[in-house]
Amino acid sequence: MLIKPSASIRQNYNDIADLCKTTGEPVYLTKNGEGDLVVMDIEAFSRREKMLKLREDLLAVQEDRLAGRAGVTPDELDTYLDSIIDEAEHGKNTSI
Repeated sequence: MLIKPSASIRQNYNDIADLCKTTGEPVYLTKNGEGDLVVMDIEAFSRREKMLKLREDLLAVQEDRLAGRAGVTPDELDTYLDSIIDEAEHGKNTSI
């Protein structure tokens, strides 16, 4: 965990930005000794958001499975995706 006083962002923005980019970790900024802000590289933030979304989706699928709700088979999914690709490529309005 990287912790810096909030004044360092004003005084050393480039250093803080470089630190975020090289480590890929968030930098926690404090104000009067208390946590105030978190600063992170945009690429690290995007990866983190995608990972959180994926975990959320996987959790929803797991909850559905445990509740006995039916999903689709790989073949059904393949057919559905093929229809979407066909529609995008040829402008056809097809569905399962």
